[in-house]
Amino acid sequence: MTTLHGHVDEGLRPLLAELEQALATDPDLSFQVAALHHGRPVLDAWGGPHLGEHSVNVPYSVTKNTIGLVVGLLVQRGELDLDRSVADYWPEFAARGKGSITVRQLLSHQAGLPQSEPPATAADLLDHHRAAELLAASRPLWAPGSGFGYHALTIGSLADELVFRATGRTLHEVYEQEIREPLGIDFFLGLPADQEHRLSAVLPVLGGPVGGPAPDPTSWVGQVMRVPGEQVDLANDPRSYRYGHPAASGTGSARGLARLLAATVTGVDGAAPLLDAETVRIIGQQQVRGYDQVLGQESRAHAIVFQKPTSAMPFGGPWSFGHDGARGALAVVDPSVGLAFAYTVARGPWPGGADARAVRLAAALGRSLG
Repeated sequence: MTTLHGHVDEGLRPLLAELEQALATDPDLSFQVAALHHGRPVLDAWGGPHLGEHSVNVPYSVTKNTIGLVVGLLVQRGELDLDRSVADYWPEFAARGKGSITVRQLLSHQAGLPQSEPPATAADLLDHHRAAELLAASRPLWAPGSGFGYHALTIGSLADELVFRATGRTLHEVYEQEIREPLGIDFFLGLPADQEHRLSAVLPVLGGPVGGPAPDPTSWVGQVMRVPGEQVDLANDPRSYRYGHPAASGTGSARGLARLLAATVTGVDGAAPLLDAETVRIIGQQQVRGYDQVLGQESRAHAIVFQKPTSAMPFGGPWSFGHDGARGALAVVDPSVGLAFAYTVARGPWPGGADARAVRLAAALGRSLG
């Protein structure tokens, strides 16, 4: 159970030494890892007792990559303009001082809506419109543009409604019809019943103090990201993964995530990428960097939805972008070197967020292949 299975190009094998050593010393570690270089698979491997070659699981906020790519497609087609106000597409959103918020601000965590008032429940969030209606009626927590803070779940509900107002289709429908199905992507917004036999549970993180670290007193995370009422396990509750919240509960494999980023950004199977180079530059351009006033973290940076590399998570070069997930997963792309990378994990390390081993591997692959 400690063997690394699959394929890696011979010249890249030394880069996997850390993961191979981790498998040998941690019998509970289970992961999948995949990378494509200019559309060609150079790494497709898995190891550990909880994830096999064909397993899928929920990589939490890695799912946000789907939002950014759908938005990119609509920007490329002229169906969304990042510099128009959200209210131009969604008039009700203008309520309570939000009329000037742009699509760009909304999709880079600047809108001041990490939760609605009253707070959205899990049932509201796992619905295409209910959480969005609450958010549209809410006053921003901060003056839009005065700062940024992670909209962990609400960015998915906000983007879903924005896409619906611009196209008449939900974000899920655009993703399925325009990206997942035609490009053969093994990553779903809403796991189909015929794929549930492949599902592997996401397990609690390993290590760390009982009860977790003391909260940062300057962070609002415990106050403004609270979900009242019945709690839903985003990764393991069927209500969540069958819906597939675009911010947190898509389901798939590392192979699927790497192909998703490659097919849209660098191209696969000899075909041109779905997004042209100019669109990739637009959605991958940094919008904010610095202190996240929701998470209370000093080193955060976002493009349009996507995360950018920082000193805390140096996964690639200046043109790279992607997203990590709460229990260790990571999926990123560096168009400047043609690399698409993904890592999924069943039981990640403390304290959560991208597994540092995956961050180091993504960066090393970029340097080696660049």
